[in-house]
Amino acid sequence: MLTSNTEDAVRSLEVTKDVVVAAPAAVVFAALLDQMGPVSEMPDGTPFPMKIEPWPGGRWFRDLGNDTGHFWGHVQVIKPPGLLEICGPLFMSYPAVNFVQYRLTAEGNGTRLRVIHKAIGQISDEHREGVVEGWGHELERVRRLAEERVR
Repeated sequence: MLTSNTEDAVRSLEVTKDVVVAAPAAVVFAALLDQMGPVSEMPDGTPFPMKIEPWPGGRWFRDLGNDTGHFWGHVQVIKPPGLLEICGPLFMSYPAVNFVQYRLTAEGNGTRLRVIHKAIGQISDEHREGVVEGWGHELERVRRLAEERVR
């Protein structure tokens, strides 16, 4: 049986955000991997149990213990300390494909960290509205982690 639903339209999403961090690229890259994994936290400071396997094909997932969790994506490209790309469903538990690129470039005495998130699928309004704030938190958290390490 084939059914269709006009409410489930395919939509796209594109977000670009960046921050300048007062730390070398290698320190920023390490802080990024930490925020994506062992020290990940929500905007309210609540720990968010994520794991990242930092190699091509490695998984990025939410680990809830006892072999439960939520797969977010695979490492598509990793070239420390300048580039990390992830592809996968991310936080979207519905038909969607996401691409996230983190690019680090030297700027002055620090590093510019830019994230580009592109998605296509049945993207919910909630995710379309919340993703900008989410990426802002992510970049700010990486900035704080990196700058604390160089003090």
